[in-house]
This record gives sequence, C-alpha cells and structure tokens, in this order.
Amino acid sequence: MNETIRKMKNHTSIRHFKDYPVSEEVLIELVEAGQSASSSNFIQAYTLISVKDVKKRKIIAEIAGNQTHIVDAPLFIVFVADLERARLSASLHGAAMIEAETESFILATVDTALMAQNVMIAAESLGLGGVYIGAIRNNPEVVSTLLELPLNTYPVFGMCLGYPLTENEKKPRLPVEMILKTDTYQSGNEVELLQKYDLEMEAYYLKRTAAKRTDNWTKQMARMFSKPLRPHMKSFLRSRKLNDD
Repeated sequence: MNETIRKMKNHTSIRHFKDYPVSEEVLIELVEAGQSASSSNFIQAYTLISVKDVKKRKIIAEIAGNQTHIVDAPLFIVFVADLERARLSASLHGAAMIEAETESFILATVDTALMAQNVMIAAESLGLGGVYIGAIRNNPEVVSTLLELPLNTYPVFGMCLGYPLTENEKKPRLPVEMILKTDTYQSGNEVELLQKYDLEMEAYYLKRTAAKRTDNWTKQMARMFSKPLRPHMKSFLRSRKLNDD
C-alpha cells in the first residue's frame, strides 16, 4: 500500500480545526488539483466559491442544521455545478444551449463531485482535513441568492477545510464483497452481509459515543429512505433551468 492509498483509506470527516489559516497559495494548489480530475467531454462544469463573509457563513450554517463548523472552519467552499459557461460558450458561436436536460444536469453534478473529491484528497495530503456539507441543499434558493448564482447553476455541497484539531476513528465501510460484483448484480447473501456489517457499526457507535448511541447502518438507511428527501429540489432545479422532469 502506498502513501496515497493509505491516506484515502484512512479518511475521516473533520469538524474541529486549529485556529490556523489556510493560505491563498494552498487554496490555489487545491483548486488546481481539483481541476485535474476527469471531466466528461472536458466540460469542466463546476465553479468553486470560497465564502469568507462571516454573515453569509452564519446563514449557511443555520440552513445546514446549525453546523457551527461552517462558521469556524478556516476555509469554507461551496461547490457549484455550472452549465452557465456552456450556455455562454454556445452563444459566442451563435448557438443556443438546450436547457433543462437531465443528461446535462447529471454531467455537471458528476463533474463537480469528481473535482471536489480531488480537492479533499489533495487537502489531506497537505495535512488538512475536512467534511462535506450536503445540507446546504436544505434551502438551495437562499444559498443561490447569497452567492449570486446565475441560472444554469446550483450549489451541490459545501466543504469545510482546515488543520485538524481532533480526529474521529475511521468509520467502517460496507464489505467489499457486497459492493464489488462480477458480470451481474448477484444476489444471495446480502442480508447476511448486512447483518454482519450492522454488528460492526453498532460496536463503532458504542465505542465512539461511550455507549451513548446504539445504532447501525440498516436502521439509518430505513430512517433516511422511508421519508421524502428534500422534495423541494425538483422545483428548485426546474427554476434554475437545470431539469424539467
């Protein structure tokens, strides 16, 4: 195992940071590393906004369920899926971009996610740590207004970055034999594997919380997927000219 793989396999979410700034030089280095990620058709359909305004951070933190690390982190970036440059490029050549296409929306979202993961890995290689903030989508309209996002864009998630003050124990992942298939989506021992994984997760939560939390993965999934997930996103994306389904 080389150092890159070791870093990736030991990833944990970091929410508490030392009171030490992330320099502009480091930020540029991270962005350039992110830009080296694969991009479908070389669209590069992303924009990053470093949010320094404390008032804006506080509003975003409240939207995201009062996650105070959004305010406290030395660096907070919002990753925006961006098709506005594609629209502008088309107009420069007398063409009109077809808006609200599902495939275009997928391309921009995937581009943004790939870019962001490069940023996170690069940050960890420099001794930083961070956490993704998907909860900015609790109210993407307000976030879009705060950041003055144009149509054909939407805020996918945020990312807090800084030098770790504390670190959590690595959270166990699903067993490889459950997620790695050969030729077909085989079924058979999924329930057995899930039950085994639940035991591992229960032990993890008991240890991490000093026996204050009893939980497992399938319970979390049951809670999450037995209710609507941000149903407002459908109309929001339509209003941004990103999807008309």
